Amino acid sequence: MSNDAATAIPAVDSIQGARPDAPVHGIGASLPSADAPAKAAGTFPYAADLWAEGLLWAALLRSPHPHARILSVDTSAAAAMPGVRAVVTHTDVPGDPSYGRKVADRPVFARELVRHHGEAIAAVAADHPDTARLAAAAIAVEYEVLEPVTDPEKAFAAEPLHPDGNLIRHIPLRYGDPDAHGEVVVEGLYRIGRQDPAPIGAEAGLAVPRPDGGVDLYTASTDPHTDRDLAAACFGLASDQVKIVVTGVPGATGDREDPGFQIPLGLLALRTGCPVKLAATREESFLGHAHRHPTLLRYRHHADPEGNLVKVEAQILLDAGAYADDSAESLAAAVSFACGPYVVPHAFVEGWAVRTNNPPSGHVRGEGALQVCAAYEAQMDKLALKLGVDPAELRLRNALATGDILPTGQTVTCPAPVAELLRAVRDAPLPALPRDTPEDDWLLPGGPEGAGEPGAVRRGVGYALGMVHMLGAEGTDEVSTATVKVHDGRATVICAAVETGQGFTTLARQIVQETLGIDEVQVAPVDTDQPPSGAAAHGRHTWVSGGAVERAAKMVRTQLLQPLAHKFGMSTELLQITDGKITSYDGVLSTTVMEAMDGKELWATAQCRPHPTEPLDGAGQGDAFVGLAFCAIRAVVDVDVELGSIRVVEMAVAQDVGRVLNPAQLATRIEAGVTMGVGAALTENLRTPRGLVRHPDLTGYPLPTALDAPEVRIVKLVEERDVVAPFGAKPASAVPVVTSPAAVAAAVRAATGRPVNRLPIRPQAAVAASRA
Repeated sequence: MSNDAATAIPAVDSIQGARPDAPVHGIGASLPSADAPAKAAGTFPYAADLWAEGLLWAALLRSPHPHARILSVDTSAAAAMPGVRAVVTHTDVPGDPSYGRKVADRPVFARELVRHHGEAIAAVAADHPDTARLAAAAIAVEYEVLEPVTDPEKAFAAEPLHPDGNLIRHIPLRYGDPDAHGEVVVEGLYRIGRQDPAPIGAEAGLAVPRPDGGVDLYTASTDPHTDRDLAAACFGLASDQVKIVVTGVPGATGDREDPGFQIPLGLLALRTGCPVKLAATREESFLGHAHRHPTLLRYRHHADPEGNLVKVEAQILLDAGAYADDSAESLAAAVSFACGPYVVPHAFVEGWAVRTNNPPSGHVRGEGALQVCAAYEAQMDKLALKLGVDPAELRLRNALATGDILPTGQTVTCPAPVAELLRAVRDAPLPALPRDTPEDDWLLPGGPEGAGEPGAVRRGVGYALGMVHMLGAEGTDEVSTATVKVHDGRATVICAAVETGQGFTTLARQIVQETLGIDEVQVAPVDTDQPPSGAAAHGRHTWVSGGAVERAAKMVRTQLLQPLAHKFGMSTELLQITDGKITSYDGVLSTTVMEAMDGKELWATAQCRPHPTEPLDGAGQGDAFVGLAFCAIRAVVDVDVELGSIRVVEMAVAQDVGRVLNPAQLATRIEAGVTMGVGAALTENLRTPRGLVRHPDLTGYPLPTALDAPEVRIVKLVEERDVVAPFGAKPASAVPVVTSPAAVAAAVRAATGRPVNRLPIRPQAAVAASRA
């Protein structure tokens, strides 16, 4: 890549907006989030804070079994309790009995069978939350307990767990010559655990019945129009009779609000004629919403004696849990990226997603790509060891670049500076070694109270390269609509893109500031009366919704400048707006935006739709992705090789970002993504022995805290703009999530000599080979 093709930002100070030429507003400025003060002060109105006059409280009865036949459900005792206003079961669902964002295979309430631990059986509305919970517990359900199918490998031969069968999707990818072989071969078997998105704040909502027989749902939905349509179908109502108002989204790394909470809530409101509120406990969240797919992966890599990859063979098995959700899409990502950001002449990959009686799996940031990254990077380490080649050098020899072809047959047309990213982290200075002194004992993997000895600590350095796709894939119609209104020196953006922490509302303000020179910009609250903008996933709101805002703002700009251009006999292209002033190229015209507005209200609505993609065919071939983003990470870890405890010392990150739109926000997104990946590498695994969720709380499911978060050093951002993307920017947070676990595992391998073939890494896997 030539020097004039890309701009690299070498230091974190630059990312955080410390450059002297950094703008104070508009694109490129570190504009703070509008809701940051309220969230920091604790005054932000989350969905759990909602209230309405005459409010009732809801509670759900959930199955204690992962697999059982329902023989009878007796709600009489619950309905007779004082204060109980309604009890609903599957017989009270007036419309479609099942729902699903991708496949409508999940019942609102279990009917004949329970298919996973925690599946909803009934819901209660009462005048007090304690009454609702007691009434739910009083519902008598007679079960015939069945043997659960919890091993995805056994799901192929097991009796069908669902009328749609156990196999959700099979993708056989065939690329190149099946008879090709390399002189050097390495094999591996890898297991990836079940990571929970663990959304900040309670999953909660409020349903308010309407006089027209419809219902308004106030929830922290991240895909409100899809959720509205699902709910309306189950309610037996037209879509325009159901409205979702997005409120109080604290943050999301997957589907923020499971429709399994929203639909019972609306049913109870329609039944009682009263507002009904549901605030799920953390246990209910663990039982109800979707998790990252646990995955089993078998790999065989072929290479020549110089370390050039010849062929990759892989088998990938995703545990979808009880229902399909987005498992088909996750499998497509896993199979497509099974070889990683490397040039592979021949690839043969078999991928399956199957139903089991485990908790449902679904969309969690980097789905599919994270699991295969951990496996193919472990294979690259094995290959480097067998060849006696430096692990970074081996990766450089095989790095993907623009113009190369993926195993799906798609040509990489977007910027792909993979080798440049890897060189940046490889050449960055390593962190200092800790001194063997009492005052630095907190640096040991066990912390200040750790039982380990400094002499048992080994340092390891590992590398990983990751990739993700942008926007939806395989023919998904990605479209977003936005309206920009300007009046009295203020601008308003109306767009149904939900702010989930990815920074869309801040970006929308920056776009309007940049285009119209107006500092005071607000983004209207989101509801389903607005045109749809799709789900908050895969960086789509930065690209598609941001693109729609930009187009609408440019249309308003034309409306603003045309009268002036006509008056002075010039085209609008010869006028510019800077710092609220309109000037011409020759200096003849100089006025303010306020003067040009002259009290008028201007507005425009625009759409953005990227170029279409196509589904993978029967051989796993097709142009399935709009674009790709890449990341390189060097992990440095300290491992107590006697106790198996691990401390991540530093994560050095180099990332392909296209264009930096908000430096401080970008740095935060990368740091958060790395930390989420470290959790997947070391601590996060929702345990489900025999299908039962064990310890569904944040004590039994340890998230990384501020003390666990590593030092994240962003050593380079490559700003090579993607010409087909608005602003040229790429998504920022998913690819470091994908890459981090593989980098940590590589560093632990380097420190211990152990293979590390399972995530999260168990202590016994981090004990040095010589001491095992």
